[in-house]
Amino acid sequence: MALEIDLADRVVLVTGGVRGVGAGVSRAFLEAGATVIACARRPADAPVEADGRAIEFLACDIRDADAVRELIDTVVARHGRLDHLVNNAGGAPFALAATASKNFHAKIVELNLLAPLLVSQAANAVMQQQPDGGTIVNISSVSGHRASPGTAAYGAAKAGMDSLAASLAVEWAPKVRVNSLVVGPVDTELSRLHYGDQDGIDAVGQTIPLGRMAAPEDVGRCAVFLASPLACYVSGAALLVHGGGERPAFLAASTAAAGRQQS
Repeated sequence: MALEIDLADRVVLVTGGVRGVGAGVSRAFLEAGATVIACARRPADAPVEADGRAIEFLACDIRDADAVRELIDTVVARHGRLDHLVNNAGGAPFALAATASKNFHAKIVELNLLAPLLVSQAANAVMQQQPDGGTIVNISSVSGHRASPGTAAYGAAKAGMDSLAASLAVEWAPKVRVNSLVVGPVDTELSRLHYGDQDGIDAVGQTIPLGRMAAPEDVGRCAVFLASPLACYVSGAALLVHGGGERPAFLAASTAAAGRQQS
């Protein structure tokens, strides 16, 4: 029998699931048959759909504990359950650590680390009472595992998010599995803000061993896998979704023949 992922009877909440990587995650779960609720502070600019089905949108500022409790209560009231949570909402503008304010750093850590913890706590309270438990997937970043100049607080928060997943996987087992996706550069509608024009986006893609940046759906399919029964013995893990990583800078700088060939 062929392996397949069928989440037709499952309810999924994707934070920030209306644009960028989050929209790709939402579409992937729709394609797997799940009922997808996406929350964000404002609705999608364009419909998020797949296979003739669309997300259900709920407005929520996930930094607000009361709003998060209301969000989870609404999902359960409407659908009777919550099987999977994807903590995707986050991000950070470019700001040098030496000159960014204390308030700026605090807000970045709040959005990218403390808010996912708030949502996870509320989701776990529901999942622990369900016969099948549930799963939580954190959308993390390679910024948490290498230098992140210009987004230092963001990188630190993402490193904390991976550590948090490992700890929660122990605390909340066996009912709830918790994992992270450590994501590299993704080509979204915001790519030009970070990488310039299409030539810049293509140039960044060529620094990645697989020859391109990820598409949002690449991340989404990995999230679906971690939420699915195929990953039923995977918990506390950090799955690298970065196309092979980044070529070491010394290979391009080297004047040795071997170095030039590898670069």
